[in-house]
Amino acid sequence: MNDLQRAKEGLKGHRLCLVRGEKVLVRDERGIAPMMALLDDGYELAGFSAADRVVGKAAAMLFVKGKIKELYAETISASAAAFLQMHGIPFTYGAMTERIVNRTGTGYCPMESAVLTTDDVERGYSLLKEKLAALRAAND
Repeated sequence: MNDLQRAKEGLKGHRLCLVRGEKVLVRDERGIAPMMALLDDGYELAGFSAADRVVGKAAAMLFVKGKIKELYAETISASAAAFLQMHGIPFTYGAMTERIVNRTGTGYCPMESAVLTTDDVERGYSLLKEKLAALRAAND
C-alpha cells in the first residue's frame, strides 16, 4: 500500500490524514484549521501524501504551501482542482463541486471568499490567518 492509499485509509474516522513513510499525522478539526495548525506549528510536510474530506481553494493553497506530494479529496472544488494543477500537485477525488459553501449553505465558505481573488500562496496564507483570527474573535 502506498502513502496516498494509507492516507486515504487513515481518513476513515478523521478529517485529515497525512502519510510519509512511517510518519502518520491525523487531525480532526473542521475546515482548514488542521492544515493551518500544522503549518503554524512548523511541521515539515514536504513529501507527505494527504487525504482530506473537503478541499476548496483555501485548503489547496495550504497544501501547496506545505509542499505535499499528492492529495486525495472526498470532495474538491473546481477552483481547488485548477490551483493544484497549476502547482503540479497530483490529486484524485470522490466528487467535484463548483464551490465550497458555508456551514449554513447560504453562500461561499468564508475561507474560499478570503482567497477568491488571489493565486499567490503567501498572500493567501496571510489572508486565511486574518480571516481565521476574525472568525475566532467574533465567536469569543
